[in-house]
Amino acid sequence: MNGLAARYGQVMAGAEGRLTDEERAVVHRELAELARLAPHTGTVLDAMRAVAAAVPERLYQDSGQVLRRMHEIAGFGNYQSCLSSLPTVHACFELGLAPGAGRTSLTAELVVGRGHIAPSFYAEQYVRGLLPFLPLTTMHRGGMTGVVHRDWGFANTMRYSLGVGLAQAVSRAWELSRDGDTRKVVCLAGDGELHEGVTFECIRFAHEAGLSNLVLVVDANDRGIEPLLKPLNRDYLRSYFTTVVEVDGQDADSVRTALSQLLDAPGPAALVCRTRKGAHSFKPDRAVAAPPTIPSFATTTGRMLATGQARSGRTARVFTADMANRFGLPGHMPYENTGLAETLSVGLTLGLSDDDLKVVATDAMYYMDSLSMLTEAATSVRRLMVLAGRNWAAWGGAANAFNLLSLLINTRVYEPITEEEFHACARRLEDDPGTVHVLSMVDARFEPPAVDCSAAVDDGVWIERPQDSDADTVVISFGYATTLVAEANASIGLPHLHCAALNPVLSRPVLDALSRYRRVVSVEYNGAHGGFGAWLRNRYLLPVTVHGVRDDIHNCVHEVQLRRHEMAPDQLRELLLPARARAGEDYAAARA
Repeated sequence: MNGLAARYGQVMAGAEGRLTDEERAVVHRELAELARLAPHTGTVLDAMRAVAAAVPERLYQDSGQVLRRMHEIAGFGNYQSCLSSLPTVHACFELGLAPGAGRTSLTAELVVGRGHIAPSFYAEQYVRGLLPFLPLTTMHRGGMTGVVHRDWGFANTMRYSLGVGLAQAVSRAWELSRDGDTRKVVCLAGDGELHEGVTFECIRFAHEAGLSNLVLVVDANDRGIEPLLKPLNRDYLRSYFTTVVEVDGQDADSVRTALSQLLDAPGPAALVCRTRKGAHSFKPDRAVAAPPTIPSFATTTGRMLATGQARSGRTARVFTADMANRFGLPGHMPYENTGLAETLSVGLTLGLSDDDLKVVATDAMYYMDSLSMLTEAATSVRRLMVLAGRNWAAWGGAANAFNLLSLLINTRVYEPITEEEFHACARRLEDDPGTVHVLSMVDARFEPPAVDCSAAVDDGVWIERPQDSDADTVVISFGYATTLVAEANASIGLPHLHCAALNPVLSRPVLDALSRYRRVVSVEYNGAHGGFGAWLRNRYLLPVTVHGVRDDIHNCVHEVQLRRHEMAPDQLRELLLPARARAGEDYAAARA
């Protein structure tokens, strides 16, 4: 079996229990065909095209049904977003705009700004015989990316920033225009996405630069993650586009006809497709029937903020860019939803009273979109708390906040994992209101440790206390990684120090205890470069071996994320075991 077949076989195996008998049989035939491609030197997409041709059987003829099965197998995802854009995607295939459409449009190029609707394209490719079922079973689990990427045939790649698609489209339209190329650029976007500041800048620039070759297609479903405050402003589009057409976005033929006409018509144009969208996040039926007993830690934030407000008596002003549910705000805290405008969420704190607690609830990656405004707030606002929701790894908010903001202004960064640690961070902000406090709020379910750093949030606390033993190694962990290390260390018993601060200020007793060990292992579920372990090594000159995330983000479910970054408890146990084993061997040799 070649490496590609082995890889996809391994990834697919994790989803096998969620496949029907018919799906399982077809996928195994496809795997066998993939194994026969030897040795494969092309792209993954080329290989999948070959497999689709060799196994032409289609389990489903309707792309909407395929789309639902993809999300059911993955276990989560933006199913409703993908479904609302599916007729538009179908029209793009009919016009030869879509990747893998079988024929290439000679008159236009497609940029998918609404990058998370990539599964809609995959579903349509499957029913058209352009993809096998195999990769569809691996979405979000390490085999197929859930967002647009060049590796899967798209003209553009998106990492995390909403609005970047329109920037890419304007860039391409500008370049074609400069070269005298008459092709147009079609950009698919969402009405929530148009809240982003960069989209306003792009539309303004395209108008002032006289770009006549841009066609903006807007999926207008009146909601982002939450319902929009007001519908898309059509008059705004008419101010910048020569032609604005509105159609029923759930009728693929209407979309295709209108888009075809706009491609032939002169001048820049916008096509508004009216669609419907249900709840933002897809959950399989079984998840609805049997919800987890432990909530995500991030979703307890609203309750903790309410408790803290009652304790302090200080008014909290909470702003979020469409992420109220992620932080459990509804029913607990009043908040202002700015749609998907991260910059505005920060900007709304600038004119408030010094006495107010300002809370910006955003994503660990998305707040980087508003870095310029965050810099302004960090240097002028008192009592500013940034909640950086996090479930990815290397792009986690903690390291970014520390490495970027701390260059500009005094910044404290924490990853609380108990309610009392959260309140300790809030109390510290109360005592030091001129320092920005960034709290990395982990969007994962875990049991909190029995002890925490709430008594001294900048120091460390022993999960496993040092003993008079032969161990030569101590492990220090940051934030969420503590829960993973504690599980890994349960049967080993190494001394284990937990820190809630990314840049801890360790007390003399803790430092004295650490100095007894020849080897210090730091573990952080975070960017390891310039992060927690580097701080320990550089500030305290400890012999630290850093274990953390060193790779780029992976668009996959949490348990897969852990394994990819070697952060799963069994992997951490292998990291810690050799140290204890070596210590035992050295001790036995000394006694002999």
